[in-house]
Order: sequence, then C-alpha cells, then structure tokens
Amino acid sequence: MALRIATWNINSVRLRLNLLERLIATATPDIICLQETKTEDQYFPHEAIDALGYPHRFVSGMKGYNGVAILSRVPFKKTATRNCVQRSDCRYGFVTIEGGIELHNCYVPAGGDIPDPEANEKFAHKLAFLEELAAWWADRRKSRTRAVLVGDLNVAPLETDVWSHTQLLKVVSHTPVEVKLLKDVMTSHDWTDAVRHFIDPDEQLYTWWSYRAPDWAKSDRGRRLDHVWVTPALKRSLRSASVLRDARGWQGPSDHVPVIVDLDP
Repeated sequence: MALRIATWNINSVRLRLNLLERLIATATPDIICLQETKTEDQYFPHEAIDALGYPHRFVSGMKGYNGVAILSRVPFKKTATRNCVQRSDCRYGFVTIEGGIELHNCYVPAGGDIPDPEANEKFAHKLAFLEELAAWWADRRKSRTRAVLVGDLNVAPLETDVWSHTQLLKVVSHTPVEVKLLKDVMTSHDWTDAVRHFIDPDEQLYTWWSYRAPDWAKSDRGRRLDHVWVTPALKRSLRSASVLRDARGWQGPSDHVPVIVDLDP
C-alpha cells in the first residue's frame, strides 16, 4: 500500500488543531510533517493528536515561533534533530521509519524583507542556512539512500511558482540568489521535486498566499514555498502528488496549505 505524506506550515499547532483534524479527515495521511508549530515541547497537544490516530510523534519546538513536528501512524526506528548555522532554533528534525526510509522535516528561514545580506541579517542567515544544507547533503550522498525531504523551504524556484516572475525577482523567496542556492541543495543529492514530477512545471502552482490580501482567491498572488523531494532511490516509488489549495479558505487558516505525496514504502 502507498504511504501518504503531508507537509504543512500550520502556523501554530495549538491554534489550528481543528484544522489539523480537518486535514486528517480530508486527506487521511499516514504521516504529517508540520512547520511553525510555535510551542514548547511540554505544551504540544499530544493527547489530542493521539486521539486523532497518530501515536508516533517527533516534536522539536520553542515558544512563539519556529518548531517542527512529525506525526505518524507508522512507528519510528530513529529520531534526531540538527542545529543549522550554529543555532538551536528548532528548524530541522528527521526520523527513520520502518522500512528504512529517512524522513527529513525542514523549515528554512523566511529571510525578512530586504534581499541584501549586508543590510539584512535575516537574509544573510537564510543564505547561510541553504548553503549549509547543500553541503550537509553532499557529504551524506549515497546512491542507496532512501530519503524524503519535506517542508517550508521558503523559496519559490520556478517562474511558475510565483504569480509574477518579473515583479518578484527582487522580492525575498524568488530572488536569483535564493533560487540558485535551493538548486544547489537539490543537486547535492540529485533530489526529485515530487510535486513537479506530477504537476507540469509550466502550470502555475502555489502553496502560500499572504494574509495581507483581502481576497486571496480572487487576487491569487501566491508562491510555491512548500516542497516534497525524494532521493533517486525513491523516485520510482512516487505515485501521486497534490496541493490542498482549498485549505487556504478554511476558517482561521494558515497562510500555507498542505502538500501531499503518495509513494510506495
């Protein structure tokens, strides 16, 4: 049977627990990877999520921002975190599930508003994060590695991943330097973009719409910031991919929507 993995920047797991329940009812994922859980581990809603049918959980969180979690119906063999750019800020966690698949959940820094590393420390941090991620995966590269990398990578790499390529070239998340660094991460382990494997790269596709837009659906000024990638050893195992666009219209939504991929374990 296929393994269904969902990734979602939920923008506070405690605030949007009802929407997590709705995702489960709508898509029935086997594993859910969350970013921006925004809660310390002792306050994570374990009992509620246990009741939703996800007894296996990995959490790494902090008060008020960041945080990643992996909720699973499938047992874990190993769990681990890693600090990126010498910061303990709960942006990266990974597990090994039964069958030997490594599942990596990553939340890349947004980078602030000014696309200049000298004028904006947040942007410099983002570039350093991506550079380190590419180097880390290059060091771990093995042809037999069965790994999935998911998360809010905060970069929209293709022209069709943004509502206007020309207007966003100088906007953080679609600048040439960010796109180049994300490509470096992708080539570091010859990753396959699982979503674009099924959805034509010429098709406009978004996973994030700003809260600032009074009518997000009508203006449709989105960006594809949320990704699922697989290593070469899993490419033939891919079965389907989808973006749950309707979730942006749920009451009290996150500004991101879930991305779902099915693969044979």
